[in-house]
Amino acid sequence: SLVHQLEHVHTPADRNLIDFRFPVQYVIRPHQATDPQLHDYRGYAGQVAGGVLKPGDEVMHLPSGLTTTISRIDTAAGPADEAFAPMSVTLLLADDLDISRGDMICRPNNQPQVTQDVDAMVCWMSDSVSLTPRSRLIVKHTTRTVKALVRDISYRLDINTLHRDESAARLGLNEIGRVTLRLTQPVFCDPYARNRHTGGLILIDETTSATVGAAMITDVA
Repeated sequence: SLVHQLEHVHTPADRNLIDFRFPVQYVIRPHQATDPQLHDYRGYAGQVAGGVLKPGDEVMHLPSGLTTTISRIDTAAGPADEAFAPMSVTLLLADDLDISRGDMICRPNNQPQVTQDVDAMVCWMSDSVSLTPRSRLIVKHTTRTVKALVRDISYRLDINTLHRDESAARLGLNEIGRVTLRLTQPVFCDPYARNRHTGGLILIDETTSATVGAAMITDVA
C-alpha cells in the first residue's frame, strides 16, 4: 500500500561521513609573541564538508599534493578529539605548508576530483538575463570563487513531463537544464549525489554580482 511504502522508503543521510573534505576558509595567525601558546600558532579554519578526522591522521593538501598529519583540532569550546561534518573547526598541522583560502584538505587515498570542466544541472533564477552558451559567470564553490564560461547547454528539462529538450538554446527564469562549464581555475569537487557541499555551485552574474542560479555537479572531466 501507499502508506506502507511511505513508512519504509529508504531516506539516505544528507551528510557524507566517509569522504573527508575540509575547504579552508581562513588562515589564523595571531602573531602574539607575548603569549607562548600563540607565538607560533598557525591554524586553518573552516567547516568540515564531509568525513571524520582525528589528531594524528594523515591528510593531503590540494592543490599542492603535499601530505602531513593533524597535530590538533581546535573548536570554540577548546581542543576536540575528532571533527566531523558539519562542525566548524581549526586544524593545526604537523608541517608548515603554504595553504590559503579556497584550498582543500582531504585524505591521501580519498581525494576529490580536480577539474576545470564541469557538467551540472542548473536551476536558473534570473528574469533579467538568460543563460546561453558563451555566457560568462562567477562560480562560488565551497570557499573558492572562480570565473566560468558556459561551453554548452546539453538540454532543458521539462519539469512537468521530464522530457529533455536537446534543441534548447537558453535557460530562462525557473528553468532547469544540464550545462557544461569551463572554469578559469580548478575546483576540488565531488558529484552532488555523493556530497552536496562539494558538489554544489552558486552562479553569480559577472556584471551585476547578483546570484542568478544554482547548480548541482553531475560529472567532471
